[in-house]
Amino acid sequence: MSGAPAINSSPSVTSLSPYFLFSKSFSCHTSDTPPGWPHVSLTKSSFSSVAAIVCLLLIVFSGVASGHSQSSPTKSPPSFLAKPPAASGQSSMSPATAPSESGDALLADAHALLEKGSVNEADRLARQYLQTHPDSADGHFLLGHILFREIQTDATAGTQLEGAKILQANPKDGTFIPEKARASLAEFTAGAKYHDPNAADLKTVALDYVLLGDYVDADKWLTKMLEWTPNDADGWYLLGRTKYNENRFAEAVSAFQQSLKLDPQNVKIEDNLGLSYAGLGRNEEAIAAYQQAMAWQAKAPLRNPGPYINLASLLIDQNRFGEAVSNLLRAVEIAPRESRAHELLGKAYTRLEQFPNAQTELEKAIELSPQKSNLHCMIAPVYRKQGLAEKAKTEFDRCAALTGTHSTSETTRP
Repeated sequence: MSGAPAINSSPSVTSLSPYFLFSKSFSCHTSDTPPGWPHVSLTKSSFSSVAAIVCLLLIVFSGVASGHSQSSPTKSPPSFLAKPPAASGQSSMSPATAPSESGDALLADAHALLEKGSVNEADRLARQYLQTHPDSADGHFLLGHILFREIQTDATAGTQLEGAKILQANPKDGTFIPEKARASLAEFTAGAKYHDPNAADLKTVALDYVLLGDYVDADKWLTKMLEWTPNDADGWYLLGRTKYNENRFAEAVSAFQQSLKLDPQNVKIEDNLGLSYAGLGRNEEAIAAYQQAMAWQAKAPLRNPGPYINLASLLIDQNRFGEAVSNLLRAVEIAPRESRAHELLGKAYTRLEQFPNAQTELEKAIELSPQKSNLHCMIAPVYRKQGLAEKAKTEFDRCAALTGTHSTSETTRP
């Protein structure tokens, strides 16, 4: 795919913005890729932690994403995408492909299985169909969607739902997600040789790029998709998250505002609007957005902890620690196993010199995210302040081991 989607991520430290580190290049392309359609040319990701992957998956599968782009410069739109498909859900079967009735049934069965959540069986049938219909755009596009869904299925295996559906998942390994995302993109590339993708296809392509951390290409394909389906509220939300992760905060604000016009009083969108205002340094507008999001869900049976956490983070930056604590206690009440809430509580209590409370919260955060190095770096001086020298040394050493630095008895103030 020469113009196909690509992802890149490196958001700010919020419950909705995971970090990714990229190195080594990866390229996959066929000589007969359609003119203008980007071949899969991505920066291969080395994910910093399972927690970061899970956070990104939460973002993607709830319609979110964030980070700095490391992809190649955006190319002009592919020539075969010059006009939109007749309809977003319309079949994209290549006119050159004339599968048998049994073949059509096989593809229909694969699609039905995907809709029912039988992802592995859908994968098997789609591949079986493509063995006899290798030039079927529908077949390749469907397999692209299936491969993307396999990432989601793995990420949500073992998920615990608390309040706003906080993911507590364990993806298989550090290569599973990028490999599946690249495989999904390869199928969309193959299908595009025979027929234009539709808006739904481009949306999944963009999300594949989000999972690979290439926000420039994710931005490109979401923008193209929205030219075809301008009333897609979730599409505008995803574009806003992508713009946010490109540090294009003003454009993110515009995208979130458009999403809110189509989906009024959506707490998730308003929360992210607040993050974008904060990115612009418009703190009062950010605070107002977080408070608005809270008000909209005040009577909801299930609430999203995000507005409370993001407001508290901003308040801590403004040295308003007491206000931050009250908001974080609400976040913990909503989602007791949200590590970030406990981390920020530990930070606020430390600044207030309430060290026993800080210790309790940071220990809980470490229990939930044991491989997060900064937590060990934060709790070590808290132990030291209370005369717990051995515990402090253990945590300084753990901090050093996880960050690759030399152990020291001093750390920067949390």
